[in-house]
Amino acid sequence: MRENWAGSGVDLHLDLHLELPARGGRRRALEEALRRAVRDGRLPHGTRLPSSRALAAELRLSRGTVSAAYDQLVAEGYLTTRPGSGTEIAALPPQLPAANLPATAPAAPARAAASEPEAVPVHDLRPGQPDLSAFPARAWMRATRHVLDTMPAAVLGPCDPRGRIELRTALAAYLARTRGVLTTPDLIVVTTGFVQAINLLAQVVEGPFAMEDPGHDFYRDVVRRAGREVVPLPVDELGARTGALTPDVAAAVVTPAHQYPMGVPLHPSRRLALREWGGLVVEDDYDGEFRYDRQPVGAFQGTAPERVVYCGTTSESLGPGLRLGWMAVPPALIGPLTEAKRYADAHTEVLGQLVLARLIETHAYDRHIRAARLRYRRRLELLRARLPHACLPGVAAGLRALLLLPAGGPPEAEVLAACERAGIALRPASPLWHGEGRDGLLIGYAAPSERAYPRALEALAGTLARWEPRARPARSTQ
Repeated sequence: MRENWAGSGVDLHLDLHLELPARGGRRRALEEALRRAVRDGRLPHGTRLPSSRALAAELRLSRGTVSAAYDQLVAEGYLTTRPGSGTEIAALPPQLPAANLPATAPAAPARAAASEPEAVPVHDLRPGQPDLSAFPARAWMRATRHVLDTMPAAVLGPCDPRGRIELRTALAAYLARTRGVLTTPDLIVVTTGFVQAINLLAQVVEGPFAMEDPGHDFYRDVVRRAGREVVPLPVDELGARTGALTPDVAAAVVTPAHQYPMGVPLHPSRRLALREWGGLVVEDDYDGEFRYDRQPVGAFQGTAPERVVYCGTTSESLGPGLRLGWMAVPPALIGPLTEAKRYADAHTEVLGQLVLARLIETHAYDRHIRAARLRYRRRLELLRARLPHACLPGVAAGLRALLLLPAGGPPEAEVLAACERAGIALRPASPLWHGEGRDGLLIGYAAPSERAYPRALEALAGTLARWEPRARPARSTQ
């Protein structure tokens, strides 16, 4: 796997393939991709660009090509350069059309939930959380101190149901820069995570929800409990079969960048079909930052912002206990979703919002993501090397791997029981299918600490060894 993408500088989403037919080759394509990002508002005034050396390494271009593109855009007034300050976006503040900006929304009461803590296993390989021992405590503490030292007292009063404007502003810029999302602070709703996001959507969007098969079983239950019908959307090696969507489906819930749990990105032809379908798309970009072999696939939302609800969280980047997530929503839905959020819990806790905003603004969040990419890339490589006979579909991305058990092999329950006896906690794969599912295991390779992971992987490999195919003895040539 390539190292330089995972450990590169400030994240920047540029799709040169859209521009390659232009005369002038790669330099012209890079120029036009940057112009488009500035015009769309994804790169606002003052955004600092990577050095020509860093961007050339990321995009696999020559440094001379990047330098020439930067020089051309400086001459056109899109970029500015100052000795010692690098290259920045010039003062050309593009915005979404004013017609897309909704009126501001009001504020208001709250609610909470709790669950009993689970027993901690010896080897925790359950999916659903990052390495919590790598939480950026010092950066979080510095940001918290800054927030407490500078915030006005009014911050602790009632909050807009959509969330603090500081975080919504930071998110709009960050998501544009790193994921290609086209939105404004007024069109973002801060949530307590994807569970709340899908619950709010099921309350305000009437009609059946198509959800990937296989997909997250708990999210299906959330939609059903909100009174909506769930329609299976089959998945194969190209991702969700978007051609199966029908006009009577109200919303399609998909994971285009990295399908859960099969691990494949949505094929370009199916992205096109999804855009042409015409219904509401709910994009769960649950681990869009964590691609290890190349630049991450850009968010689908950037191709159809008027009818895509883009959802993200800090659950896999920082930790699910922070309860911080967001939705970038089409203008037509901002009013109903804001009202639903107000009656759900008034608003998300404000101090965490302000601290996250500070982390994003100072690029401490970028630095944490880059370090996590390198850490999890190494873990995935080690997992694949240690289980050479395992069927692990999907691309090099995410924080978990799906291990499919062979047909006619050991049943899922038998393998899980053996793992449990060895002190290994995993998740079964079969419940992820809407009907009868494939036997398999979901392996969360991010959860253990750096010291604990090798021991957990050795325990897993040792437990699965009894079912590995035996090498045939070589035939004698005598």
